[in-house]
Amino acid sequence: MSIPNLITLGRILLVPIVVWAIATPGAMWIAFVLFLVAGVSDAVDGYLAKRFAMTTELGAYLDPLADKALIVSIYLTLGINNLIPRWLVILVVSRDILIVGGIMLSWVIGNPLKIKPLLVSKLNTVAQILFACVVLGSLGFAIPADTLTLVLMGVVAVLTLLSVAAYLAEWVRHMNTSAAGP
Repeated sequence: MSIPNLITLGRILLVPIVVWAIATPGAMWIAFVLFLVAGVSDAVDGYLAKRFAMTTELGAYLDPLADKALIVSIYLTLGINNLIPRWLVILVVSRDILIVGGIMLSWVIGNPLKIKPLLVSKLNTVAQILFACVVLGSLGFAIPADTLTLVLMGVVAVLTLLSVAAYLAEWVRHMNTSAAGP
């Protein structure tokens, strides 16, 4: 167990505390601070893993799992508490389910697909994090950010749809190429 993997596990352990803070009246500022801590920890574990050659196969699976657990949990909790639109929650969560489902289906039918993050997906993740940060910060510290929130919500929606389309195209291309044979 490397230091970056321990940091990633710590980020996973923050998820239920962030969810609690979002759902607890008056604790939104705690959710915001912990979300920032999680973001910094993501950067730190990645830096340590690359800089000091501490990358591991476990870390390659844990890091995106931690990121998705945090994002999905925050979006679900904000949606359930009517703090962001439910359609956006459904869009964000459905994208992740579709990607995981496509990967699993490719493995089940004997045509495994190794997924690599696409540029649009990386941009989507940044937009999702920025949106969550603005929502948590504005709610936690009573700072009006309506216009910024609406703009970021639109960016998240567009990038999420583009990301789904890009991954679907990759999946179809992989399945067709493999089905055609060498």
